[in-house]
Amino acid sequence: MNEDSAFLTDVLATGRQLLEYCRASDWAGYDPYDALNSPLFKAFPVLESRIPRLVLTQSLKRSPINIRPLLRVPKTQNPKGLALFLSALLKAPQLNQDAGADLVAELTRTLLALRSSGTPYWCWGYSFPWQTRTIVVPRAYPNLVCTTFVADVILDLYERRKDSLHLDIAVSAANYMLNDLYWVADDGTVASFNYPLPALRSQTHNANLLAAAFLCRIFKHTGDQRFLDPALKVARYSAAKQQPAGEWYYGEAPSQKWIDNFHTGYNLGALRVISRILQTPEFESCIQRGYDFYITHFFRQDGAARYFHDHTYPIDVHCAAQSLITLMEFQDLDPRSLALARSLFRWTKDRMWDEAGFFYYRVLRLCTIRTSYMRWGQSWMLLALASLLAEYPVVETPQSEVAASA
Repeated sequence: MNEDSAFLTDVLATGRQLLEYCRASDWAGYDPYDALNSPLFKAFPVLESRIPRLVLTQSLKRSPINIRPLLRVPKTQNPKGLALFLSALLKAPQLNQDAGADLVAELTRTLLALRSSGTPYWCWGYSFPWQTRTIVVPRAYPNLVCTTFVADVILDLYERRKDSLHLDIAVSAANYMLNDLYWVADDGTVASFNYPLPALRSQTHNANLLAAAFLCRIFKHTGDQRFLDPALKVARYSAAKQQPAGEWYYGEAPSQKWIDNFHTGYNLGALRVISRILQTPEFESCIQRGYDFYITHFFRQDGAARYFHDHTYPIDVHCAAQSLITLMEFQDLDPRSLALARSLFRWTKDRMWDEAGFFYYRVLRLCTIRTSYMRWGQSWMLLALASLLAEYPVVETPQSEVAASA
């Protein structure tokens, strides 16, 4: 077995074990931001205010010990996590060893059942309420990012199966983005989507670019110009906010001036989707500068993925997953990408993998937070492993080796 085959055999075995863990959990689990699902907030109304919500959320998120069972925080199915699981299975169907289980159909049914209520559009929100610095977002209240991830994979299903219902759902989600979330400043200098609530005139670049890429996909299938024009305006606005070295701040508000791994990965991936669909070189220099910054600043020499561009800790499972996805998407731009992907997988497997079949949340300077987070960690890592299996440029692993990894 050569080095590449051994590497892919390990990836496949890890992915299959992770898939079985998630399936056995009924795709449900904890989340770093699910503290407000605790019934304590109903039992003690004094906690129902901004500061207690923030304190409890951050305390549970940062704690090396998972005390959610003590606070009776339930495990939930999160639409975004389900969308990522579904995307992984579509990308690498060999992950599923149970030939009798149509996991794609199962996840699709569950996703459609979890659509947000009280709106004429197909849209989705998170399985927990969450407190921002200023407002609280209700549980299951639709938002741009969650809806984009779900609608994207529904559109993937349409492209594979040509079921018109899937296209209708995706178009409905696109109409939600245009009619409820899209805005342009009076002087035309800003074009953006509101996130996380329709009333907030935000300028969040990863949300903008993810939604713009999705609208371009809808335009490709419908030919409807009203989806393309806003997508290009928003993409051009957020692309123009790229910093000179190639990085992006998370957003334009004073409280959003940080630069992190996975949101940068989202930006780059979305711009490449837009460029590919529209066959335009408009964003090429933006993508190249962004990827140069990404591969230079977000990895340690030993392969670990950095969370922030200027310091290492925390080393986060979501960053590791998105890094693998981004490295595979952009392997043509930098010859270091494939070797770095191998090193990153091995580092993450060695230090963040539990033999029970899941990945830990974070490695800190002095300890490791071993909590299993279904949306934040497991769904992203399954998609990352699927990306390695689908995109790694090597001759297909021999069937004998695949069988040995089962």
